[in-house]
Amino acid sequence: MTLSYLTHLECSYTGKEYEAGKPHNLSEAGKPLLARYDLDAIKGSITKGELAKRDEGFWRYREFLPVAKSVNRVSLGEVVTPMIPLKKMARKEGHTGELIVKDEGRLPTGSFKARGLCLAVSMAKEFGLKHLAMPTNGNAGAALAAYASAADMRTTVFCPDDTPRVNIEEIAFQGADVYTVNGLITDCGKIVGEGKEKVGWFDVSTLKEPYRIEGKKTMGLELAEQFGWELPDAIFYPTGGGTGLIGMAKAFDELEAIGWIGSKRPKLIVVQASGCAPIVKAWEEGVEHAPLWENATTAAAGIRVPAAVGDFLILRAVRETNGFAIAVDEKDIFDSWREVARDEGFLLCPEGAATYAAYRQAVKTGQIEKTDKVVLFNCATGLKYPMASDSKTIDRTKTIDYDQF
Repeated sequence: MTLSYLTHLECSYTGKEYEAGKPHNLSEAGKPLLARYDLDAIKGSITKGELAKRDEGFWRYREFLPVAKSVNRVSLGEVVTPMIPLKKMARKEGHTGELIVKDEGRLPTGSFKARGLCLAVSMAKEFGLKHLAMPTNGNAGAALAAYASAADMRTTVFCPDDTPRVNIEEIAFQGADVYTVNGLITDCGKIVGEGKEKVGWFDVSTLKEPYRIEGKKTMGLELAEQFGWELPDAIFYPTGGGTGLIGMAKAFDELEAIGWIGSKRPKLIVVQASGCAPIVKAWEEGVEHAPLWENATTAAAGIRVPAAVGDFLILRAVRETNGFAIAVDEKDIFDSWREVARDEGFLLCPEGAATYAAYRQAVKTGQIEKTDKVVLFNCATGLKYPMASDSKTIDRTKTIDYDQF
């Protein structure tokens, strides 16, 4: 049974069309390809009421996705990720609106990378590909390894050598050949690109194939449905390659085209670390492309991406929604991580903590109204990251001084 309403692919820069039924990387112009659908047919095939009866995680949006045959859908038990209010943190900032975290750490492999890699691997299965490769700062590699193993594909993954050990071990444990590289993710990406002809693997790097965007697009579909088809006022998104921000903007446009939402858009807000903020710099300077950020540094590894192939798409989405780009200092990221965990009992990841630090900064500067409905994206479970320990010890063989408690 054919399920897909995908019609063609389109160069995001030139508009040139490409055939949908075969694997692609970048367009001839070296830019990301975007999947295009018969939106009128989607409109006639599914209603909001019918959608509400489904319980298949993000596969419930199958009409909006590119996989043509259900047998090629790879699944590891995806869920619709929950919306968690941070009421104490909002009160602390004098925020009378809503402050909500969308917790992507509940997905398989513990991060939102599961969305994009699930779709990329499913399409690779549909195309009969056998060997996939990518550079990663950790979570994307884990998702690729897991989904590719489920689909009986070989994977080769390259990580910067300071990637958190738990990520490297997770990638290897789930079946990938993983290599650490003495450099940044861009250096790893160069190895993947050069190996395409020499080894024969297919490159599933961020935005270098069309379907990771489609997986990340489901974040926007979920948000719209969870908010009763009325979008929030602002979305703070931790931005490295920016696939999810681009995907959400695409989702909102498709939903408007079929009449499920209106023209209102949330402010899309790029959050980066001050030690690696190429998109912030480009936004501040009013340019279309972000030059390579030299000597990128931040312990929030997921947003340590010194150059993004889809930089112009990220900046376009921010500007078209009257959003902005903001950089936060390393201390603010890790202070926020601890503060939210201690006060709310919610363990963000460092990249998610960066969105809270950015929100707090934006409220102070008036870039966010105190009555706004705000969504922060927590892109992974905080359990994947090393935490400072404040634990103490007790010697059970000695008299215990209970006054210390």
